[in-house]
Amino acid sequence: MGAFLQAAAGAALPYDAAMHGNDPDVLIIGAGCAGIAAARALLRQGRSCVVLEAGGRVGGRAHTTTALGAPLDLGATWLHQADDNPLTAFVGDHLDHDTVRERHLHLGARFATRAEFAEYWRAHRAFEAALQAAPLAPDRSVMEAAPQGGPWDATIAHWLGSQINAMELTGISLEDYVKTDLDGPNLLPREGVGGLVARLAEGLPIRLNHAVTGLDWSGPGVVARGDWGEMRAGRAIVTVSNGVLAAGSITFTPALPAATQAAIAGLPMGLLTKIAFRARGADRLGIAPFHSARRAVAAGAEPPMSWVFWPFGADHVFGFVGGARAWALSRQGAAATEAAARADLAALFGPRAEAALGECLVSDWGENPHFRGSYTHARPWHHASRAMLAAPLGGGRLCFAGEACHARFAGTVAGAWLSGEAAASAA
Repeated sequence: MGAFLQAAAGAALPYDAAMHGNDPDVLIIGAGCAGIAAARALLRQGRSCVVLEAGGRVGGRAHTTTALGAPLDLGATWLHQADDNPLTAFVGDHLDHDTVRERHLHLGARFATRAEFAEYWRAHRAFEAALQAAPLAPDRSVMEAAPQGGPWDATIAHWLGSQINAMELTGISLEDYVKTDLDGPNLLPREGVGGLVARLAEGLPIRLNHAVTGLDWSGPGVVARGDWGEMRAGRAIVTVSNGVLAAGSITFTPALPAATQAAIAGLPMGLLTKIAFRARGADRLGIAPFHSARRAVAAGAEPPMSWVFWPFGADHVFGFVGGARAWALSRQGAAATEAAARADLAALFGPRAEAALGECLVSDWGENPHFRGSYTHARPWHHASRAMLAAPLGGGRLCFAGEACHARFAGTVAGAWLSGEAAASAA
């Protein structure tokens, strides 16, 4: 059946391997943030569990790499609304990014002056205030309630849509947007969010490279199957992404209820592809560490990307492309995304960018069959689908958990964590 992921010395939640064998109380599918939270909660309850992970690592869409020399998150990057975020209790060395970040907006030929940026920021706050004040019923797309026609509105809508929510505002439920909108503090862990989540997985009974392709929940318990064999348990918590569920990568017996299937369809995956470049030499492009830069939206041009420079003094810059453009580039491959990113940086800094930036990394969330996207958004009329997806089935034999299931912290590691803990209580 494969070896357990072994605990590091001093792990917070040691387990007795004999208790967590082939017939556990609860089977958890997926070792992302929700699966890790569920396993920790079950262990605290004194219940046995096994986590089956399709890939070769833990963390899911929270993944930190050191391929460019310093910790770099290819997925989840910040702990949002940190005062209410359950992961804040575990964070090590970190800072509130908003206290050190200065934003720079490029207007096509130059960066905005302080006065111009102040004008933009006033428009940004007014845009968000209009969304918060809009009636939520009847539900509609965010764009139908948004200000339109102002000189900054297209840039603001692009930022709030594809660059933050990984989907254009035309496809996002206003009710869901307002009810899941988060604030600061926005913590940036030095070890990376993926590093933090992986640390919290230490000592858990996780079996890597154990993809589940079938789950029989007809009772009295559950049976999970894959090319590695099968495993029985009393109950199952499924924490894979909605992209995996929508693709039918797991066959459920019996088929999921129509309401659950509708909830999955109503909460599709958006895409936010992350790109990072390592500096070739000493040039830091005249941008201070932790500062961010992006371009204003221009009529007829490709939607721009956004960039954060030299976190913790590291010699790399990372950025994002989201929404429809991210999906199109993902289908073309990493080389196309890299070329588009270099062009975006050249639009900001001219030839200096190409001279200053060398090795590149591009995330693969869109094409990776273990994820098939970055995080969910709700289609109009589908905010309630989050609670519907989280509702236990079969008297608690089958539960779903993950960021898609949380009606407040959707799209974040906090939502995944809280959802995993809730599923452990419900299972």
